[in-house]
Amino acid sequence: MVTKISDYLKYTCKLQILKRLVLSVILFASFGFGLLAQSGDALDIVKKADDKSRGITSEGAMTMTIVRPTYTRSVSMKVWSKGTEFSLILVTAPAKEKGQVFLKRGNEMWNWLPSIERMVKIPPSMMMQSWMGSDFTNDDLAKQSSIVVDYTHKLIGTETIRNKPCYKIELTAKPDAPVVWGKIISWITKDGLDVWESNYYDEDGELINSESAYDIKQMGDRSIPTRFEIVPAGKNGQKTVLVFDAMIFNKSIGDEFFSIQNMKRIR
Repeated sequence: MVTKISDYLKYTCKLQILKRLVLSVILFASFGFGLLAQSGDALDIVKKADDKSRGITSEGAMTMTIVRPTYTRSVSMKVWSKGTEFSLILVTAPAKEKGQVFLKRGNEMWNWLPSIERMVKIPPSMMMQSWMGSDFTNDDLAKQSSIVVDYTHKLIGTETIRNKPCYKIELTAKPDAPVVWGKIISWITKDGLDVWESNYYDEDGELINSESAYDIKQMGDRSIPTRFEIVPAGKNGQKTVLVFDAMIFNKSIGDEFFSIQNMKRIR
């Protein structure tokens, strides 16, 4: 009798250990798969948001207003883009800058200055420089870097920003990636997958700029934010506002449109 009880207790103990082992394996697997799913979801969210804002191609008109403590000035422009490889910007106002053209092809960028009939190639070292005195960099306007390819993505939570439930995603620059930002924290809306808020950090982790999106409107075949405000950290009374006046997407544009020759004749 004693032996049977002892055997039963041993069997019960082994069964409990087995159950705990199985449970641990399940929990570990679930946790691991959860992390993988979370990472995959973050990349998918960023990619869809990026694709929505770019389209296969885009063409439109924008107005940029530069606000400073002592003055405000506006720049009007026409813009064209194709994927992440090509973009072209024609300045249409004010008269002093009218006719300037900026072209980005792959990792290279040029500026045509009609007043002196000079073509200037912008080196990679200047991609972080201010674009036409604004708080946007050359990289921002030309969309030089790809937030999909050049960064790793991590879903770090959800938050409501200006009445919009958002995914909060951390983007960290990959080693040796040709980017100007070491890290970006983006809030992407759950309902429309629009980049609603972004904080940009340098390679030392210092906050440099914050960008906010507003005024979702129908532009071509999609609803997108049409006003963006970028505010530099620690600079009171300073910001740059970019407004989409018109935009259409996925209109056929040949690669030859984005050429140095076309920069001199585009109107």
